Amino acid sequence: MLKGAIFDMDGLMFDTEAIWQKNWNLIAAEMGIELDPEFKFSICGTSGALMNSVIERFYHVEDGAPIAKDCVGRVHKDLESFVPEKPGVHEILAFFQENGVKIAVASSSTPQQIRSNLRMTDTENYISAVVSGQSVPYGKPAPDIFLKAAEELGLDPSECYVFEDAFNGVRAGYRAGCRTVMIPDMSQPDDEMKEIAAGIYPDLLQAMEAIREGQI
Repeated sequence: MLKGAIFDMDGLMFDTEAIWQKNWNLIAAEMGIELDPEFKFSICGTSGALMNSVIERFYHVEDGAPIAKDCVGRVHKDLESFVPEKPGVHEILAFFQENGVKIAVASSSTPQQIRSNLRMTDTENYISAVVSGQSVPYGKPAPDIFLKAAEELGLDPSECYVFEDAFNGVRAGYRAGCRTVMIPDMSQPDDEMKEIAAGIYPDLLQAMEAIREGQI
């Protein structure tokens, strides 16, 4: 078993990607735009300049930052009352904690949203480090966020699992040199994901059992 575990948040720990997509589409509808179905795959896991560039491409605007800010605000409001959890999130966090594995959350969301979601779901006590996409130069699929999370845990990236649901996140974890596990959410794995992921499981519970049995 490795010494560290780094978790993505949206679509991995919490079933929040649908909330993001709802709000992206609401904003588009208010602007009279019908988003290309490819948008949800392109935007997933992005932050900062890359997120803005995706918005600019699909919303046909010169600056994506105001739309990003609007969507973040809407999602935050939706999540103030309830944060839906993915199956197995408490179990795998407790499993790692009991085995002395340090845990970080590395998410493209804002630090405030990450902390809020952790408080709402009573998972913050498991977490030793939180890294937001806003705190690194380049968002996923660049490895920066996972490299920083490993550093925050005091570990080498090769000593850390990364748990991700999105293609850009899996790419980022792989490029960081972490043992990257995919738990698909909106996107089902293609040949690239099967090649670079250390394991692909339908939920966190099955990933936990695979680690317990030494399979990954």
